[in-house]
Amino acid sequence: MEELDHNSVEEPRKRNFLEEIIEADLASGKVDSVMTRFPPEPNGYLHLGHAKSICLNFGLARQYGGKTNLRYDDTNPVKEDVEYVDAIKEDIQWLGFQWDKELYASDYFDQLYEWAEDLIRKGLAYVDDQTQEEIRLGRGTVDRPGTPSPYRDRSVEENLRLFREMKAGKYADGEKVLRAKIDMAHPNMMFRDPLLYRIKHASHHRTGDKWCIYPMYDFTHGQCDSIEHITHSICTLEFDVHRPLYDWFIEKLGIWPSHQYEFARLNLTYTLMSKRKLLELVQKGLVSGWDDPRMPTLCGVRRRGYTPEALKMFCEKIGVSKRDQLMDIQLLEWCVRQDLNARSNRYMVVQDPVKVTLTNWEPGKVEWFDCPLNPADPEGASRKVPFTGELLIERADFMEDAPKKFFRLKPGGEVRLKYTYIIKCEEVIKDADGKVVELKCTYDPTTRPGAGEWRSVKGTIHWVSTAYAQAVELRLYDRLFTLADMSAVPEDKDYKDFLNPASLVVTTGYAEPALLEDASGIAVQFERTGYFVKDKDSQPGKAVFNKTASLKDSYKPE
Repeated sequence: MEELDHNSVEEPRKRNFLEEIIEADLASGKVDSVMTRFPPEPNGYLHLGHAKSICLNFGLARQYGGKTNLRYDDTNPVKEDVEYVDAIKEDIQWLGFQWDKELYASDYFDQLYEWAEDLIRKGLAYVDDQTQEEIRLGRGTVDRPGTPSPYRDRSVEENLRLFREMKAGKYADGEKVLRAKIDMAHPNMMFRDPLLYRIKHASHHRTGDKWCIYPMYDFTHGQCDSIEHITHSICTLEFDVHRPLYDWFIEKLGIWPSHQYEFARLNLTYTLMSKRKLLELVQKGLVSGWDDPRMPTLCGVRRRGYTPEALKMFCEKIGVSKRDQLMDIQLLEWCVRQDLNARSNRYMVVQDPVKVTLTNWEPGKVEWFDCPLNPADPEGASRKVPFTGELLIERADFMEDAPKKFFRLKPGGEVRLKYTYIIKCEEVIKDADGKVVELKCTYDPTTRPGAGEWRSVKGTIHWVSTAYAQAVELRLYDRLFTLADMSAVPEDKDYKDFLNPASLVVTTGYAEPALLEDASGIAVQFERTGYFVKDKDSQPGKAVFNKTASLKDSYKPE
């Protein structure tokens, strides 16, 4: 038998703590199968933080042969909309996942109401007439116990009557609430008689005007998990203080015992994940919309050209932990480049052009070169690129007073035009202000690749034929904020003070004609420049391309 080369064996990935919990639960027989859920509130568009949660919930269920429900936490009719419901489904499917059942917290409003009455009958809930501010002050502080409500000792009969009157619409918004009756001195502030129901005379996107009282998150989430027999309810770390209350409701109601587990949420440099602040950016016109390519929303990064494969690679690399950390956005950009480098088609686009005239080219002559769409697959598809005697090159690829190690075009110097001939700069033409406007060059006809003798030069640059160049609008996107850690905005500053004024630059590029015929459906590579994706604003005769990522970066993942 051939000896195994241990140096070539890839170490198996270490299981994360959630995988260890699930495997232990399956091995012990605590659960027969895995059931997870993804529970977004339909009050905005999903962002990159949700992508981590989606990959985790759906990925774990898929890994262990289980299922995942999509359940909308639609308990606040004032902020929710069908627009967000539809967008959430689109984002999940774009990432490559499919839910088992599409459910809503509102599906369980009748059952939740019955359980609320059950708590009242058990003496574990009461109707409170205090104002929101009085309730807040009455809760006390971490160092000081709360003050019981003067309405805390109402009888079961009175609480049932008042709660039913709340349901019937007898009272105005904020006039009364239903609270759990637990412990106003409990060290966990969540246990100091939390709110179960509030009055909201607002039409719900699914139940219409049937209800004017709506359950709070803590009285909804665990019970919904129980109804659906969610075996592993996976939340972000900020909900760890809610878990004891989650368990308390399940215990007191005597229902199926789902259990909650917490992981660290995604925090990303130069990025905000607050739906409230993202909504403000949209409403104030500081971005073009939820799908602005600078936004961290899934529809925004999709419009920018990020792929679901890149996002899933990123989520896999950052892993799952119990400790919050700030992830470098450069890792996400690296994943995007890694994915696109392997799959994207290549085209030549000149962004800051200088005219090149080949003085020894036959007037009117056109040669068409077969160029690979992806050099990684030389036997794969190709595109036809026209070559003529008048060309455009990047201004940065010519230097009149070039240093010794400048290997692009310079007076008297040679360079290869990618896929084609070697040219030599014979003369520099300038305008009245001294700006270079044209380079007179000669080409060496013996240097056509695949014909004649191969002659090597150190520099190779991209180009487009002037006669065939297609003008395209380029939107060059950069990071939306200038502060790396947006959670550390100084108290005397507003987060909007750190908006990057150079986060969008619009310019014109000149492309080879094949670019406009690309139907790959993913971002393409502008050779030697970066990755770009065609934008939905494109119209016949006016193509628009968004910059997805730069071509290279010094960043290397650990």
